[in-house]
Amino acid sequence: MAAPAGAAIDDPIGVWQLNESAGARVMVDSSGNRRHGSIGSGIRVGGGIYRFPWRQPNTPPANPQHLAQVPHSNALNPGAGDYAVELRMRTTHSFGNVVQKGQAGSKGGYFKFEQPAGKIACLFRGSGGQSTATSGSVRVNDGRWHTVRCERTPAMVVMTVDGVVTSRNRNPTGTIANTRPLTIAGKLTCDQVKITCDYFAGDIDYVRIER
Repeated sequence: MAAPAGAAIDDPIGVWQLNESAGARVMVDSSGNRRHGSIGSGIRVGGGIYRFPWRQPNTPPANPQHLAQVPHSNALNPGAGDYAVELRMRTTHSFGNVVQKGQAGSKGGYFKFEQPAGKIACLFRGSGGQSTATSGSVRVNDGRWHTVRCERTPAMVVMTVDGVVTSRNRNPTGTIANTRPLTIAGKLTCDQVKITCDYFAGDIDYVRIER
């Protein structure tokens, strides 16, 4: 597994290496903060990665066992200060939410990583507005491993893919503080009818959150 890239925002509040053995149901936080999560039974675990199988968009029923979840903690919220999310992913699909805390309509705002048309984007929405940074012309659905990082400061959001800055958005977002769990590979509150679950299909090597 590749080590996460270094950056100025480097105080880890959660590091999930996703290297549990096959059959594991606890996603271990290696940051020392003990923010352990749960591994849905629909996730294929082993070989140092989590593999999320393809699920047809907009087709019920919802399947929360497709998700890995970390229970809500105030420390996992972006708040009003500097905040970074980094992950390493591999996919051949062009759809799905990769990591998020909260979703549209969540009281207190939310953030998410999504990959429309195979291009990764991070969105932060809070009390002061909304800001999105993208991978620009870089596609991440080419079947290769990509390290994706998004940094949110009070003044901007910056996206980096494989160590190269691909986008900066200078819109402020204000405070983001919800009571929802952190989810990997899709939404938790959804029914695939009125609210799509946006399930990610592919492999994830690690997820790291810093403040």
